[in-house]
Amino acid sequence: MADDARVRRVAENIRGTVTRALERSVKDPRLGFVTITEVRVTRDLQHATVFYTVLGDENSARDTAKALRSATGLIRSEVGRSLGTRLTPTLTFEADAIPEAAASIEDKLREARERDAEIAREREGKKFAGGADPYRKDDEDE
Repeated sequence: MADDARVRRVAENIRGTVTRALERSVKDPRLGFVTITEVRVTRDLQHATVFYTVLGDENSARDTAKALRSATGLIRSEVGRSLGTRLTPTLTFEADAIPEAAASIEDKLREARERDAEIAREREGKKFAGGADPYRKDDEDE
């Protein structure tokens, strides 16, 4: 088993190599504008999962996934050359769910702001039933 620092170094090396391979070596027209967001490598350095995002619609994301699957062998051979380790890890490409999660969070925050604004509009012009501060103070008793 490799230590955590080595796993991180290998993951960063794979990330850079995959990025360069996509820019220079892969000539598939189905490949869209891809950003490699993260690479996770198992502790035994046998498997690497490459997370990516694609700029565009569902069709371009689907085409890019197909292009990445077909270019996996080429990319893996370049990763093997750049790593210089005894074994080259297998590569699995996964679409990153971060953009969808961020959009969902943004939608929830927008809804909360709208509800807060609606409550503030309803509250305008109204008074408190027992005054602004309904709690008794010790100095009022005397």
